[in-house]
Amino acid sequence: MMQTLAVPASPLPRRTLLAETVLVLGVSLGASAVWAVLSILRKLTAEAPLSAQTTRMNTSSAPDRPWLDLAYQLAGIAIALVPVVLALHLLARELGRPARLQGFDLARPGRDLLLGVLLAAAIGIPGLGLYLAARELGLNTTIAAANLPSVWWAVPVLILASIQNAVLEEVLMVGYLFTRWAQAGWSMWAIILASALIRGTYHLYQGFGGFVGNIVMGIFLGWVYTRTRRVMPLVIAHTLLDVVAFVGYAALADRVAWL
Repeated sequence: MMQTLAVPASPLPRRTLLAETVLVLGVSLGASAVWAVLSILRKLTAEAPLSAQTTRMNTSSAPDRPWLDLAYQLAGIAIALVPVVLALHLLARELGRPARLQGFDLARPGRDLLLGVLLAAAIGIPGLGLYLAARELGLNTTIAAANLPSVWWAVPVLILASIQNAVLEEVLMVGYLFTRWAQAGWSMWAIILASALIRGTYHLYQGFGGFVGNIVMGIFLGWVYTRTRRVMPLVIAHTLLDVVAFVGYAALADRVAWL
């Protein structure tokens, strides 16, 4: 028997619902997936093997002008969240308060925080092992997760970037897409797998370890959402994972050889 997600019905036809999701993805993480595919093709066709290449994240845009660099960083974070506002706006025309419907609110702070921490632990430890194994097997680049200069705002910006990544990915890839695809008549597992595959694809720039790891993460988080119907624990878990990766890398990169 096909499992489905219980969501409010939409007056929009199925074709319109699916077209809307394509357009929202096209101005956000779907576009990132296209660039990630091109990035991995460029890296695979380079002279150096994949494991000898480095993928740099959170880089400086104006290292010689810290005030301008900070403006670049904050603008990038704010602009990246526009698709989230767009997705919630599109849902709000029919659902009234879509953030509340998805559980993207502060209605259950204690339980959401506890579940978020548990999810982060369940994902983070195996995820680190998968990354190290994939790099040793030549299937992944080395990830330099933080490359900002030594300025007072570096850690706050890395934390803000972590929150931005979490909100963008979980609200869009889970809250929004799960709602729209369910309204379009997709089965629960078709939704979970499609969302996870897109999630893995826009991480391909890291290598195949990042691709596989994020597919597994997407399946797990998608399944958790179908049980809890709350996005906030996913946002908390994702934020914690990125904070540990970004701030941890910035603190330990010069001290720990295996990073």
